Amino acid sequence: MHPNYIVELTEQNFQQVLEASASAPVLIHFWAQMSPESTEITPVLEKLAHEYGGAFTLALLDCEQQQMLASQFGVRALPTIALFSNGQPVDGLGGPQTEQSVREMLTRHLPSQEEMAFKQAQALIANEQYTEAQAVLKPLETVLGEAGLFKLAMAECYVGTQQYDAAEALLATVLMQDQDAQYKALMAKVELHKQAADTPEIRELQKSYDADPTNTSLAFELAIQLSQVNKQEEALELLIGLLRKDLNAQNGEAKKTMMDILAALGQGNEVAARYRRQLYSLLY
Repeated sequence: MHPNYIVELTEQNFQQVLEASASAPVLIHFWAQMSPESTEITPVLEKLAHEYGGAFTLALLDCEQQQMLASQFGVRALPTIALFSNGQPVDGLGGPQTEQSVREMLTRHLPSQEEMAFKQAQALIANEQYTEAQAVLKPLETVLGEAGLFKLAMAECYVGTQQYDAAEALLATVLMQDQDAQYKALMAKVELHKQAADTPEIRELQKSYDADPTNTSLAFELAIQLSQVNKQEEALELLIGLLRKDLNAQNGEAKKTMMDILAALGQGNEVAARYRRQLYSLLY
């Protein structure tokens, strides 16, 4: 069974397939059993169709079975590969082809793998699936890392997963021309978080702790307060410091609190992953 982006072209469905080229291009492969070059390229085209995952439809036209249809397209030689968009031919290749030549033709007309992945990440962000979106964005960093749109999408994930420090650091690198409404909204969220986190109680505790950094119960109290205002990274840093000195700090409460924060942050969270590794190395 072929996936829905690979179809056999027949008299019955060709009108419908061509009309569908309005939303995604259609690559028609004219082939016949009597032309070995045309059957040899078929697996290559199928491989590319899978790679693009539905960004184009591969339509296979058996010219022996569908002679009327083949003659309507005016095919002279096999193999012939034609790319249709909006019902019109926009590009084509005649004669034996390599994977490279077909790939180059597709690249001229289709979004790149990176662009498609970025679109997928944007859809996940729109659904508030920030951890999943972050996993899709991460591998794109090498190619798209400097683009304003990419930075804003990544910052959106950081804010969505309460990694406010990472969001703030990334937003600081966004260029003036990319500081749009999305940028302003994200900055406002980071700012609100900072104000909420700066309670008189935390300020007081921080002052006492700075004056007496070996005081275990002060450190623990401060960590709890910080985690309550979503300053998870700072809370985890204090807790791991306590556990390095004593795994049973605060009668085991320090370890339990740390585990709870890590669980709440979830599996895909980078900050959590970093501190989870540190905790495991102490435990095992």
